[in-house]
Amino acid sequence: MDQNRIYFFDTTLRDGEQTPGVALQTPEKVEIAKGLVRLGIDVIEAGFPAASPGDFEAVRTIAREVKGATICGLARSNEKDVQKVAEALADAERSRLHVFIATSDIHLEYKLKMTRAQVLEKVKNIMEFAKGKFDEIEFSGEDASRTDLDFLCEVFGVAIAGGATILNVPDTVGYTTPEEFSEKIRYIKEHTPGIEKAIISVHCHDDLGLANANSLAAIKAGARQVECTVNGLGERAGNVGIEEVVMALKTRHDYFGDLQMNIDTKQFTKLSKLVSRLTGVIVPPNKAIVGSNAFAHESGIHQHGMLNNPETYEIMTPESVGAEKTNIVLGKHSGRHAFEDHLKNLGFHTFTEEKIADLFAKFKALADRKKQVYDDDIIALVVDNLNHKKAFELVHQHYELGDQGYAYAHVRLTTPDGEKSDAAVGDGPVDASLKAVERVIGLPISLKDYQIRAITAGKDALGEATLKVEYNGRMYHGRGISTDIVKSSVNAYINAVNSVYLAMELEEEAQ
Repeated sequence: MDQNRIYFFDTTLRDGEQTPGVALQTPEKVEIAKGLVRLGIDVIEAGFPAASPGDFEAVRTIAREVKGATICGLARSNEKDVQKVAEALADAERSRLHVFIATSDIHLEYKLKMTRAQVLEKVKNIMEFAKGKFDEIEFSGEDASRTDLDFLCEVFGVAIAGGATILNVPDTVGYTTPEEFSEKIRYIKEHTPGIEKAIISVHCHDDLGLANANSLAAIKAGARQVECTVNGLGERAGNVGIEEVVMALKTRHDYFGDLQMNIDTKQFTKLSKLVSRLTGVIVPPNKAIVGSNAFAHESGIHQHGMLNNPETYEIMTPESVGAEKTNIVLGKHSGRHAFEDHLKNLGFHTFTEEKIADLFAKFKALADRKKQVYDDDIIALVVDNLNHKKAFELVHQHYELGDQGYAYAHVRLTTPDGEKSDAAVGDGPVDASLKAVERVIGLPISLKDYQIRAITAGKDALGEATLKVEYNGRMYHGRGISTDIVKSSVNAYINAVNSVYLAMELEEEAQ
């Protein structure tokens, strides 16, 4: 690997999916993976194949369908996990195993209940088992930032001897600080046997808000791979966002040096919106690089300076990250070919003729209801209609408002047992409609979170509903769009229920 090059390892589909309430279906993961390829990501961590039948199938599908990046699977240091990754990545253009074991004393004592000697032996054995099964192997010492450095170097030395060419130093709990982390990276470079045969990777969590600073400090100290996610998704406070690391390196190349990257930064805004809609995690307006306010200036002093010279308050341009002004693109008189061409411009290149025809029919119906159709409307339409199995689908809904805020709702759905309908009374039309859907479905599902927002401006804007439900202790999210917010809410609820139903089917098939 080129030591003057920074490699980007994206874990949106693995660590990012561990964000509470996020549960992506396979077609959604494939669409994100293709967006990551367009961005220029070097390695896509597609999932944890041993975690569940659904995860295995998603990793295998991505390995088959997504070309242009190394596809990676995560495994614990046991033969069953590694074998699952090998099977899932069998059809990958280029495959990588990401195998890990905890190395800090607190993890050894309370989680693994192993000695340091046992960990070293475990690493040696798993590397022997994995050798030859993948194009490349990455080894991680979990909780490395709290691990005794001499022991960490010893573990890394064993991994290198066994064939690892990427050594990952995770700040698993977001504990370290920039100066401290850079010192650790330098120590590892100087004291790890065989380090010249490998590159150092870092995986920083944002528990103290230092993930980006820590990642950049590690690069300055010699790390050459950064593990990141789109929008900073991930467990707890999340991971470092790729958009932040890349734009810091590009904007401050005077400080970091002329490091090479394969990233098309103009894809950031587009990919950010896609991931946000598919995961149901809204990007905060003040989020660096991709937030809606990232290039907004309200202060009079700032506006005056911007009019005279944009560089007075902008250190990068909106265009450099793909945040161009939203334009009206299509209307009800637009033809099918114009619609198909615009889908490609938005990054959707692989739809079948049948799928394009279906999306065009839905677009025409939307254009009849809206005076102006924007890029964001079309992206939302595509995202809402990605191919995935739908056990339940809305056929018809009707609601009426009564006295004192109460409402009556009636719904009819297609179900695995044919069409069914039911009705309910609730505190407003959304509450009544969701209760009616729940009666049809008959599963003990609990609504945990519900949000509604307009996708674009105007009184005829599409309303996007996102919600989270709980079933058997696991969270599932759903989304729906419509110019009628009640209908978008019902579709979001049904979308979440379909995720529940798909998970149940996969678990049954695995038994």
